[in-house]
Amino acid sequence: MKIGIFFGGNSREREVSFAGGRTVYDNLDKTLFDAIPIFVDSFNNFILLDWHFIYKGSIRDFYPPVSALKNQKTEVQVYAENLASAHEDNGKSLIKKLGKTLKAEDLKGLIDFAFLALHGANGEDGTIQGLLEFMDIPYSGSGIMPSSLGMNKRLQKQLMQSAGMNVPKYLSFQKSELHHLKNIYQNVKKQVGFPFVVKPANQGSSVGVSVISNDNFEDFENAVIKSFFIQNIAPKDWINKDEKTKTQFIQKITDVKEGIGLPAIATVNNKKELIYNPDDLWALFSCEFEVPSNQLKSKAKSTNQQINKSTIQLESIYSETECLIEEFIEGREFSCIVLKNEDGTAVALPPTEIVKGKEIYDYRSKYLPGLSRKITPIDIADKKIDEIRTACEKLFTFFNFHVYARIDGFINNEGKLFLNDPNTTSGMMPSSFFFHQAAEIGLNPSQFLTYIIRTSLAERVQSQQVHFHHIQLLEYLDHQIAQNKSKKSDKKRVAVFMGGYSTERHISVESGRNIYEKLASSTKYQPFPVFVTGNDQSHELWLLPVNVMLKDNADDIKEKLSGYKRLPIMDKIIAECKPIIDKYGDAEKQLFAPRKIDYKELKKMADNVFIALHGRPGEDGTVQTYLNKLKIPYNGSGVESSKITINKYDTNELLKNHKILIAEHMLVQQKDWKNNIDEVIKKVETIGYPLIAKPADDGCSSAVKKIKTRDDLINYAGGVFRPLEIMETKLAQKLGLKPKEEFPMKQYFLVEKFLEKGEAKHFLEVTGGLLTQYKKGKLTYEMFEPSETLAEGEILSLEEKFLAGQGQNITPSRFSKSPKIQNEISEKVRDVLKKTAKVLNVEGYCRIDAFVKIFDKNRVEVVIIEINSLPGMTPATAIFHQCALNNYKPYDFIDKILEFGEQKMLSK
Repeated sequence: MKIGIFFGGNSREREVSFAGGRTVYDNLDKTLFDAIPIFVDSFNNFILLDWHFIYKGSIRDFYPPVSALKNQKTEVQVYAENLASAHEDNGKSLIKKLGKTLKAEDLKGLIDFAFLALHGANGEDGTIQGLLEFMDIPYSGSGIMPSSLGMNKRLQKQLMQSAGMNVPKYLSFQKSELHHLKNIYQNVKKQVGFPFVVKPANQGSSVGVSVISNDNFEDFENAVIKSFFIQNIAPKDWINKDEKTKTQFIQKITDVKEGIGLPAIATVNNKKELIYNPDDLWALFSCEFEVPSNQLKSKAKSTNQQINKSTIQLESIYSETECLIEEFIEGREFSCIVLKNEDGTAVALPPTEIVKGKEIYDYRSKYLPGLSRKITPIDIADKKIDEIRTACEKLFTFFNFHVYARIDGFINNEGKLFLNDPNTTSGMMPSSFFFHQAAEIGLNPSQFLTYIIRTSLAERVQSQQVHFHHIQLLEYLDHQIAQNKSKKSDKKRVAVFMGGYSTERHISVESGRNIYEKLASSTKYQPFPVFVTGNDQSHELWLLPVNVMLKDNADDIKEKLSGYKRLPIMDKIIAECKPIIDKYGDAEKQLFAPRKIDYKELKKMADNVFIALHGRPGEDGTVQTYLNKLKIPYNGSGVESSKITINKYDTNELLKNHKILIAEHMLVQQKDWKNNIDEVIKKVETIGYPLIAKPADDGCSSAVKKIKTRDDLINYAGGVFRPLEIMETKLAQKLGLKPKEEFPMKQYFLVEKFLEKGEAKHFLEVTGGLLTQYKKGKLTYEMFEPSETLAEGEILSLEEKFLAGQGQNITPSRFSKSPKIQNEISEKVRDVLKKTAKVLNVEGYCRIDAFVKIFDKNRVEVVIIEINSLPGMTPATAIFHQCALNNYKPYDFIDKILEFGEQKMLSK
């Protein structure tokens, strides 16, 4: 069956949709389905997308194409709608480099079924559902009417109230009523009370949401205009800021998830102007807030003119029409997926509790592993779980939802149940509730997607008047599913190692799950997850069931290892879901207690091992030593190479000896620091500020900080050498740590000179991947085009590297505007990266980070930063963008890596 996956769109959740569409594309069972990517752009064009672009980290990395941004001055990535010229032909000229534009009438001949991974307006409000029904194409999820009801939060609450369901106190108002805001505020205080939530009525993913706890009208006003995607810019926000700060400020404004986004209407002194892109915004701020130098007669005059400047109001053209004020429920928050069972009745999966701090449950908290906790099922009395599930099933039936829905809710401190925000389209990111809860009944993502497609087909047969073609498809799919279930598997067994005990253990779990999911939907491999835990002295291997593998993060998985027991309520839910499980899954293989195994037992179970660990014990050669002894093939480099590359100082020294450029550096030892702080600081200061400080023997993203002053250095050393695991709040603040950001305790750390542009005419940070293969018995290196990484702050953050939709990677790197010079410089850079890999004896694959300086006459300097022998394999990682240029889909890349490991073991 040809499955058209619709993803992208122009909503503020477009990056969640893009990442979700990629998840569906990768996880569809390849024995049943042929995935066809249909990207919906900012102008609502349907694009048959060239598959290479699916594996970009974000939409902004490829659309608009880099070639369309040649004259852009501000280093901020933009969307297609930010180009004024694109509005002239609704983006048609940009699409030529991405794929083929499709008309609605083309869809019927291209696809058998539409899988909708779209969010927001036009995607989950009944619009595209109506179009597909008009074209007689079956689609996933709810139909037209329930989709439109599932979109507006205020309308939902009114209907739920009329049906006698508990909903939080609320009121709403239109944007046209903003001039009555003081009166509205008084009504909010009377009718809702503190604390309360301010949110847009038609958005998801916690976009535009604020919590107001205290009686302060100004805070309320700011929250309201934020919910309407309006922002007031004062002179103080711009004046006397350096270029980097100004760029970051514009970056935040243009971000559709956290800012208002562009295009926006700028109002200055009652005059309106449409601002399309960051360059226009920069020019507007400079014109309105900065006094031209030829007008300056005195410093005093400059100050007066700046003070008298008016505030600029920006309002996104993708604004919101309605604001919802809602009572903040003190208590426990949950989310529950409800499915349509094989007999057509609603059945709720085990609800998940969302455990977070006082911070807003925003995009970062939702989708970056380890920041919030998802506990499934919610840790509460079985009777209460029954109450939640019954209420969610009732709501599902009341709104006449089809196939599946996600229903959120709260249990307040008095035990009262409130349902909130039913969604007919759940996020399909790998970490979403959608897959998390399905795993509890033994379905892996591939199996659950098959359930969605088959059940949606059956729904369309029942609900649409013309459905003969749908019946034929349904019968065909049922036959194929039954045939697959009866086949005996002859697939290669792959143990996927994930977890570990480094500060990147959560990212490791995300990488491991991604590898597992890619292999699980293949025709060649049968993966099983193995969790690694322990410490530097010893580690353990645990065989995981799919539901434990899909727990929220590494720490949640570790909690389930010893004393695991299935709650009685789960036996009841599994029994109720048995028709679904029997048709799509295999409960015996998927639902079991985690079990500790040793390497000898692993040898009997696995034909190959994929090590998806970051830091120790995967990147330091420990795991590889055990696998070598038993001759179990594995991915990546061998023991000796791993021992070197895990240690950044030793790596630097070895590269320096081979005339490869590295940053000036030194180790700071705890014993030396304690004995004579001043002496150590003097040695460090010979390198000169600013510096980069980072762990010398850990993963690539943890505790990397820019050190500008002696105090910064003292604070950093205080964090690394602290006596207790829990860090003092004041020190965490001085280090600028984000909520729940980990900071490892070490015996030593590395300081390096902070590399800057200097006399170079062009300066950029790149990351380059590679793949090794044996050709005629000789080791060969296939070097990928490096990606250019753009950091929003001074240092590339964890979420920019690994969180879908956050990082900004341009592949290939922009070395020159001239194609000829671009190729020449790229070849020089790749030659240095290749030499680096050879010096370190890297095998299989790796990622090498570097700074590139380009001088006059195109002289190139490549300064190596670090080497990752087991790079992150999360869905958004840059190495997948690079291998796509060499015509490897992620699965193909993983397949090559596994095949090389087998060849390497046979050659020993």
